Amino acid sequence: MGLESVGDLAINAILRKLEAEDIARVACASKRFRSSASDDTLWINLCFNELALTQPIDNLGNPFPSFKECYQAWRKAFGMYPWSLVKRVKRCWDRIKTWLTNHFPEAEATLCKGATEADIQMLENLLKVDLPLPTRILYRFHNGQEIVKANLETSTFGSSLGLIGGYSFYNHLVNVYLLPIHQIIQETQQIRRHLSFLRTSKFVLVAASSTLRRKLFFLNCSNGQLYVGTNKLRSEKDIIPCVPQDLISLHQESNGEEQQDAMLLWLEEHGRRLEHGFIKLCENEYGRSINLFPEEPPFCSTAVTNGVKVRSSALIIPEFIDPQDDSEKYLFAYSIRLSLEPQGCLINGMSFNSCQLHWRHWIIRANDDVVSDVSGEAVIGQYPLLHPGGQEFVYQSCTPLPTPSGSIEGSFTFIPGSLAYPKGDPFLATVAQFPLQLPDYIF
Repeated sequence: MGLESVGDLAINAILRKLEAEDIARVACASKRFRSSASDDTLWINLCFNELALTQPIDNLGNPFPSFKECYQAWRKAFGMYPWSLVKRVKRCWDRIKTWLTNHFPEAEATLCKGATEADIQMLENLLKVDLPLPTRILYRFHNGQEIVKANLETSTFGSSLGLIGGYSFYNHLVNVYLLPIHQIIQETQQIRRHLSFLRTSKFVLVAASSTLRRKLFFLNCSNGQLYVGTNKLRSEKDIIPCVPQDLISLHQESNGEEQQDAMLLWLEEHGRRLEHGFIKLCENEYGRSINLFPEEPPFCSTAVTNGVKVRSSALIIPEFIDPQDDSEKYLFAYSIRLSLEPQGCLINGMSFNSCQLHWRHWIIRANDDVVSDVSGEAVIGQYPLLHPGGQEFVYQSCTPLPTPSGSIEGSFTFIPGSLAYPKGDPFLATVAQFPLQLPDYIF
């Protein structure tokens, strides 16, 4: 019995199990099969399974009358790239954009539409580089962000809407965004004039802080690694990798799924951290922004003592790393969040509806060696007064370290009631140990 005698429903069921290329081959066999292969339900299935599309739109958001035409448009637009890699890049962007839509729509609005092949070719010609395939495809989906940069002359602060996010401590404020192609060209050319080691290299600037504090990310188009600049950016010794080198693979003979440069790995990891709540939004006087201080274990510690909850985490600050300084080579910023549980401050069976911080004590280690044991009044000059279920009191500070790893632990002395009207004896609220660590991924 030939396939011609098989019913339409059975033919449709068979075609649903095939890849797009195989469906196209079947369509060439007869008019009946061509008609069956044109059934839009097949292409609805393909568009959803391969591209997570629920509407027939292309990568630029343009609508199509059918899912079949939509799928064909996608394959034509990205025909020069491995299809499995295109699908992977789309999954990466979908994860990030879903989080932005649900939590940070004002940042999503800054994403530019995808670049054209002509745009990418112009960048490569002017900067004399060949972008790795994953980065090319990333920019075909979204050509960076349109962000207002800081300007001293106009007193412009910059933007808090950077896709990568940032942090602040004291007067140091950073917020990193993805540069669009025209800025990559302009700023790479400008930096090359000042940094001689970049003139003969294959580095291009792909991400930077929009604030007045300089933080620069360079993609090496030869080896596919992403680097961040340190304090004294003079040579290749003053940049550090942002992604584990052994994960990067640019071999043209490998299949598309295996090709991955640091940009793709970096954005995939960033999307995972956003999706799983490892990093979250914060709000300050400049607006909402993605806060890079970890919010979940193992890099965020939590301790509750007598109802006082202390959450703590730290970040490496790469723009302050000094490779030539053996005693204070690394700088770590740490974030402390203090709150009082809804049941209030509980001491010996008694409940108090407030308590106030009076004293702090820190033990700071480089590797396992204590390098600082300090005590003092207040935190950043403040004596936070906590109330049950109230908003967290959050502050940031920093500490230098001679090694790329270490830890901080300690305690806060609290007074039940308040400092002006104490209602009980002082008690120590534990700060559980949290790591200071140069991580595998640097953002």
